[in-house]
Amino acid sequence: MPDTDPRTPRNDPPPDGTGELPPDGTERDETEPERADRNFAELLQELRVTQTGVQILFAFLLTIAFTAAFPRLDSFQRGTYVTTLLLSVLAAVLFTAPAAVHRGLFRQGAKPEIVTVSSRLAAAGLAVLAPALASAVLLVVDVVHGTPEGIVTAVATLLVCAVLWGVLPAMMRRRLNGSADPSRGPDPERSEPGR
Repeated sequence: MPDTDPRTPRNDPPPDGTGELPPDGTERDETEPERADRNFAELLQELRVTQTGVQILFAFLLTIAFTAAFPRLDSFQRGTYVTTLLLSVLAAVLFTAPAAVHRGLFRQGAKPEIVTVSSRLAAAGLAVLAPALASAVLLVVDVVHGTPEGIVTAVATLLVCAVLWGVLPAMMRRRLNGSADPSRGPDPERSEPGR
């Protein structure tokens, strides 16, 4: 009787009878649980990078309120400070939520769902982090050079985030999908939730 344990990697030949795995992203010899584990591990690596930046920003913001210069901030600058602080807190919560989701569903057989939800939380975290970064830049440049310069640099920061975090991946995805052979159908590695 063949081994049907989902923890055992599949070594069966592909169903097309050629003996070769197709080059459409299904070349990984892994089970669905293994794929979910790998995707979650990759997502956690991404979150480690972004979360470090959020923690540094948050620490910077916490120290500002206790400096001698803080009482001299005008109402716009204080509003910008509070906005930046709240956006940073929200980004930190969104980036740490996947760990809480995983902990809450540990050993429940829900890894694919955890990966999907965690990926959406990470995307939401990036969507909040961009205005948090722009707001921090606005605050610093406003204090150093003035409000008009602060607004210009904040908009530039948002544009850079949008291009690098949104436009660039979309262009790469379009190029990858455009170069794929349409007769093979969608690439499950690229189209699965959480990727």
